[in-house]
Amino acid sequence: MGFNTEALGVWTEPFEFKVERERTVAYANATNDRIAEHANGELAPPVFAIVPVFEGMLKPVLDVVPHDLIPFVVHGEQDMVFHRPIVPGMSLVSRAKATGYASKSSGTTLSVRIETRTAEGDLVNEQWMVSFFRGVPAGDSAGEMAPSHTLAATGDPVAEVVQHVDDDQTFRYAEASGDPMPIHLDAEFAKAAGLPGIIAHGLCTMAFTSQAVISSVAAGDPSRLKRLAVRFSKPVLPGEDVTTKIFDLGGGAYGFESTTPGGIVIKDGLAEIG
Repeated sequence: MGFNTEALGVWTEPFEFKVERERTVAYANATNDRIAEHANGELAPPVFAIVPVFEGMLKPVLDVVPHDLIPFVVHGEQDMVFHRPIVPGMSLVSRAKATGYASKSSGTTLSVRIETRTAEGDLVNEQWMVSFFRGVPAGDSAGEMAPSHTLAATGDPVAEVVQHVDDDQTFRYAEASGDPMPIHLDAEFAKAAGLPGIIAHGLCTMAFTSQAVISSVAAGDPSRLKRLAVRFSKPVLPGEDVTTKIFDLGGGAYGFESTTPGGIVIKDGLAEIG
């Protein structure tokens, strides 16, 4: 059974989420976020934007992709555009749709677009999630793919930030985010999936990069972060240090790349600062 092109471009029914201060603070704690507005619950951390949509964004994937291919999926990219910060007390309404897929010899990428609004209809954020189905070429391509973001930086970085992934990071993040996938919690399951052991959630690593960007090139002001896009290239392991190098691309745009002792874990990072 092939990919279902009829499901491309079809929005899900809206799904709602009430933002509670305790949940945003828990997310900040689970990602070692020490930015004052996040730690005290004044604002939700930027990457918290995934929490209200996590379950709802899975339906478009299941509507397009044959269900027996789901075990082959990895998170390829995430791109978040922030129109306003998420504030505790907000009632959010989101929807999602699969927009297209692209096939190549190593597998198939599927793009899903998500938008989140206030209950009054004001746009809060837009997201693109790109999933990669390893070793599963669809044979063709269809629809619209997520916007590209390629780092072509030259010269020295303007900042370099080192952050530590705690041994219990994945357990804390799973609880705070609502992402219970066993590759982050069960070492034997992760090894059976071909991994060296438990790996960190990609979005936890993305949250680390948001903090690095805000603290180093946004004067510590999280409301200035307008876009954050990453491409996940290699798993991060508990106990490792993540080093993020940030490059000034001009015009308020910054490229970044994150590494661990095992190599590049996030590449083609892009941050836009207002």
